[in-house]
Amino acid sequence: MTNTTVFNHLVNEYNRLAYTHNYIFGFEDRGVIYAVGATSEVLTTVCTLDRASRGAGYSLRFKPNKAQKEYLKTFGVMVVCSADYFKSTCAEMKYNRGELFEKLITEYYGQVWEKDNVPFTEDGDLTVDGIAYQIKFEKATFINEKTLHNLRR
Repeated sequence: MTNTTVFNHLVNEYNRLAYTHNYIFGFEDRGVIYAVGATSEVLTTVCTLDRASRGAGYSLRFKPNKAQKEYLKTFGVMVVCSADYFKSTCAEMKYNRGELFEKLITEYYGQVWEKDNVPFTEDGDLTVDGIAYQIKFEKATFINEKTLHNLRR
């Protein structure tokens, strides 16, 4: 299989299995942390094929480059905080950057954030006005080949 074939396969299978096709993407650009709402149609544009860790094959990752960040901004952006604030807050807590971003977005919508492990096949990370969203911060993995194989069992 070519890399393009693997990439398209991971996108298609992720979309087939996902509970929701609505996303809040987070990324840093020029010292600012942004949030952008979009749907699954952008996955082929803003995701990349990467090697998963621990022998899990290839992974579908949200690792936007400069052009992809500019593309996402065309959907409208929300300024979340400064990159300095984000970095210092992350250093002070036990959670990673993705979890901190999820916490900030959840609290922005007036909800209480709790770390959970609900699978992407069962629910989103946040529900606002009856719409479920997956929240992804840059460098987040959507799915890898090993996970996909295990979900097919």
